[in-house]
Order: sequence, then C-alpha cells, then structure tokens
Amino acid sequence: MTVVKWDQTGDRLYETGVDRGVLYIPTNGVYVVGYAWNGLVGVTESPSGAEASPLYADNTKYLNLISNEEFGATVEAYTYPEEFGQCDGTAAPKAGVLVGQQSRKAFGLAYRTKLGNDVDASDYGYKLHLVYGALAAPSEKAYATVNDSPEAITFSWELTTTAVDVTGFKPTAILTIDSTKVDAGELASLEDLLYGTAVTDPSLPLPDAVVALFVAEVVISVVASAPTYDDTTDEITIPVVTGVAYSIDGSIVTGAVAITSDTIVTAAATEGYVLGEFSDNDWYFTFV
Repeated sequence: MTVVKWDQTGDRLYETGVDRGVLYIPTNGVYVVGYAWNGLVGVTESPSGAEASPLYADNTKYLNLISNEEFGATVEAYTYPEEFGQCDGTAAPKAGVLVGQQSRKAFGLAYRTKLGNDVDASDYGYKLHLVYGALAAPSEKAYATVNDSPEAITFSWELTTTAVDVTGFKPTAILTIDSTKVDAGELASLEDLLYGTAVTDPSLPLPDAVVALFVAEVVISVVASAPTYDDTTDEITIPVVTGVAYSIDGSIVTGAVAITSDTIVTAAATEGYVLGEFSDNDWYFTFV
C-alpha cells in the first residue's frame, strides 16, 4: 500500500516564465515557415466552453450535457515579427507603408514555459506549447508621451482558434510537451523542426506528426533459432539470438541447461522485437 506524502524533496514543482516564441505562417494548411517572436512578455491561455447544461426529468436532474471546449489566449509583447502584420490586419504594398483594417490571416504559435522544483530551481525542465489555427482580434495600442518615468509600449492580442484533427482524439488547437517526461532525443527532433537547423527552415508540424515523434515504435522482426539437445550429457544448449528470450517453465534460461525429465523450451520476443511469421516458439525435448 502507498501512503500519501506531501512536499517531498524534488516534488515541489512550479511553472514560470515564457520565452522562445515562434510565429508560423501557414501555406495550404501547413505551417512551413517560422519567425522568431522577440519581446514576448506573456501568454495567457483562456479555454472556454465545457459548460454544463443540466436536463431534468422525473423531478430530478437527469443528466448534464457538456458544451464543446475552445482554446483562446492573450498574447502580450513589446514587439512582434514583421510577418505578423498580415495576421494583425495590416497589408504592406511597399516596405514601410502599412494599410490597416485588412483581412486577418490565421497563424500558428509556439512558446516555452519553464518548470522548476525545490532542487533544480527553474532549470528542472520546460514545457513546449504549440497553438494551431489562431486568429488575432484587433487590439488597443496606447501611445503616451515620454516623461520622467518612461515605459515601453506593450502590444496585446486576443486569440481565438480553430481546432485541427488529431488521430484518435477530438480535434485540438493546443499541444503541450513536457521535457521532464519525454525522451530527450525525440524532444530534440521536435525542436529541430520548430526552430530550424543549419539545413532546414523552422516549421510547425501538425498534431499527428508531433504525436508520432513520441509514440512511434520501431519493431524488428526476428526468427528464433532452435535449441539443441545432447543426449550424452543431458544438456540443452540455448542459442543467442538478439531480440529473443528463451524460457523453461516460465524462467529465462541461457547457455547449457541440464535436464532430468522431458522439457519444453519456449521463445518470446523482447521489447522492440516481434517473432516473425515463420518463426517457431517452442521445442519439446525427450529426456533419454
């Protein structure tokens, strides 16, 4: 049995900060181009919906119907990528000439928040947040005179989203990846896609592609070799085959195994392997 314990060393977790913002502009529904979003101050995630609508029958509450949940957010920043203009209702017929009140283009967004605990502080880990199908609503821009307490202007946008498909789940507009719980190599592969490399441009993979990076398993087909029996020494010799474990009466066996009665040796694939279609998986040996 397990006893509940609170505030153990290393378990005092918290989340803080926001950085590594990236804007992705879609082409035909694919987020193939990414731009660094400097000056990101904050992202406030604001889910909505999932509200209960009670139904009554037989003088009592019969059931609750739950409305669809939608993802929204507020982005605050000191600046924004020039390419965000088309997402903020601005067109540029020529560099430096901006025409407002134009159609707004949907976009994708990635940002990182830091995870901390009582041992490693804010170096414990981080979460990657990936947003799809976002639209920015017009925002207020408050310009003020410079005075003896100067402040930089911050811009703010309210985002609504349209969910995209993800196999096996309901459509979603947000994915979150926890660096402390996923494989480091798989996470590095995702970050290479998100941030680009020396030979590839940054891009935002769709949810199915992101999930596949972490759940796909490579399974190798193997054939189990047959053990051999020496009736002069009454020993069964177990072969060495990568991906195959041999057992007698449920216990793993290797090398030379002495027997004193009729014996069945069975074979099973180990993790990451599968016995091929034409592979035997048991052998009966008659004690002489």
